[in-house]
Amino acid sequence: MYWTDIVDFVVQVLNRQRFRTLVLWVAIAIGVVAVNLLTALGEGAKSYVVDEFSVLGRNTLITLPGKKETKGGMPPLTGESPRPLTLKDMQAVSRLSGVKAVAPLVLGNLEVSYAGKLREVLTMGSNRAFFAIRHLEVGQGRILSDLPYNKGEAVCVIGNKLSRELFAGKPALGEWVRAGDRRFRVIGILKEGGTSFGFDMNDVIIIPVVNAQSLFNKEGLFRLFTEVRSQHELNTVKAKIISLIKKRHEGEEDVTVISQDAMLSSVQNILDTLTYAVTGIASISMLVAGILIMNMMIITVSQRTKEIGLLKALGATSAIVRQLFLYEAGLIATVAAITGLLFSHLVLALANGYFDDIQFHSPWWSQLGSVLLAVVFALLFAWIPAQRAASLAPVEALQGKQQRSEE
Repeated sequence: MYWTDIVDFVVQVLNRQRFRTLVLWVAIAIGVVAVNLLTALGEGAKSYVVDEFSVLGRNTLITLPGKKETKGGMPPLTGESPRPLTLKDMQAVSRLSGVKAVAPLVLGNLEVSYAGKLREVLTMGSNRAFFAIRHLEVGQGRILSDLPYNKGEAVCVIGNKLSRELFAGKPALGEWVRAGDRRFRVIGILKEGGTSFGFDMNDVIIIPVVNAQSLFNKEGLFRLFTEVRSQHELNTVKAKIISLIKKRHEGEEDVTVISQDAMLSSVQNILDTLTYAVTGIASISMLVAGILIMNMMIITVSQRTKEIGLLKALGATSAIVRQLFLYEAGLIATVAAITGLLFSHLVLALANGYFDDIQFHSPWWSQLGSVLLAVVFALLFAWIPAQRAASLAPVEALQGKQQRSEE
């Protein structure tokens, strides 16, 4: 038989058994969609996390209160330790060789009000260096002044969204807002930005660290950011910070110092593992589709016994009959897989248009793998029915019997 004859024959069979074709088509397409959507979710999450961590330069070290015995794992999230990090610790770290800048961070939520409008927002206490280390820019006004580490000032820089909601389009610079039980003069408004480490930087108020400590009645720092002069000094400065803090804390190593690369590597490993796991789970749907193909084609063989007998009576060999059934399964799988791939792209395009902060994309290996997996599973599970059809004896098959040939 020529290729054109084989294709024409398979198309006629599929067209004649439309319901069976549609069921197999949908089953395989769903499997391909599942694989691509789940891998896209994993890749989108990974890209989002990478972008979040990229707000810190590769030369930045983060010191956290509390010791975490781990290799590349996530740092302690509570910031609690027997001895807190203090501004004096920060001042000592700033004197180390290789350190370019240090920025403390104190966090809390405060009610911020202006002219009867009240909002509860994230309040950050830090210094001038914090803006450069975190790549924060003001669209209007200026950033915090370069004050001595133990001095405060009743000024603040507010987020773009907070400015709009409190001042409703009126000029905010120079106005006084109340945060907690203190008043602060607005000296700057941050440029429009997204989230950073889960914090919406459009909806924050940044004040000098000493003022934040007074408002929250806490001496300890939530984090300490250290910018190193060059990346090759990163590990050296990290060891110096640990040694210095240990000496200042009576010989107890009670801080964790991590770099952006270490955090990113740890998170990427976790997300890669999750992506592969969900891909494996989604591939189970391919297995289900393969089993469905096998069952339906076994039924088809029993229904097409006379047709198989006629083909053999006309000279078709067992190999040709086997090939016809395999081509049938392969054609359904190929068309269904391509359909599922296109549909998954449509869903991802709609999702990317709806979500601004996170973009989903299915990697090439997932797209190619899902199509190949669908075709391979279809051929594997169609082999038993195809072999069964090929082994039917011509005479018995013409009579509607399913006795196998002894060839």
